[in-house]
Amino acid sequence: MTDDDKLLRKELTGLFHYIERVRQEIAAINKGDDEKKQFESMGEQLDAIVHATEEATNTIMGRMDDNMAAVEGLRKAITDSDQLALLDKIENNGNDVYEACSFQDITGQRVSKIVKSVTYVEERVCALIDIWGKDEIAKIDVEKSEQTEDEKLLHGPALETEEALDQSDIDSLFD
Repeated sequence: MTDDDKLLRKELTGLFHYIERVRQEIAAINKGDDEKKQFESMGEQLDAIVHATEEATNTIMGRMDDNMAAVEGLRKAITDSDQLALLDKIENNGNDVYEACSFQDITGQRVSKIVKSVTYVEERVCALIDIWGKDEIAKIDVEKSEQTEDEKLLHGPALETEEALDQSDIDSLFD
């Protein structure tokens, strides 16, 4: 056997081991946590972020509209220049809040880009699963990684499609 043959054999063996490791990773992704696919969960979580941010922003903007209307009402009733200056300050602060709330649109755009990237990776992984065969992937034993104590507690708020904890159960933790 020549040196080139030995080198080729070594490289092919390394590639084979790498492919086996990739199969392990794909099997782990395919199995997911709590029998839920990890990619689906990521997309749902990101969509929930966009939705919650949009709702919070709409609430803030609505309350600011109410505050600005109240300021305008007070402005009509007040003639003292010091008090009018305070109303101007409140109005300027309100405008700053409106401007700061524009982050929601930018956040939504950025998260949408991430969702597209996750979806692209999901499609590629699903294509690999189809190539190797779902039955073959299912046969692969996947070592479950140990979660830290913090990770065991961090499930975040339930998605709209998930069953949330009852508030009385949560309150009982503090009793």
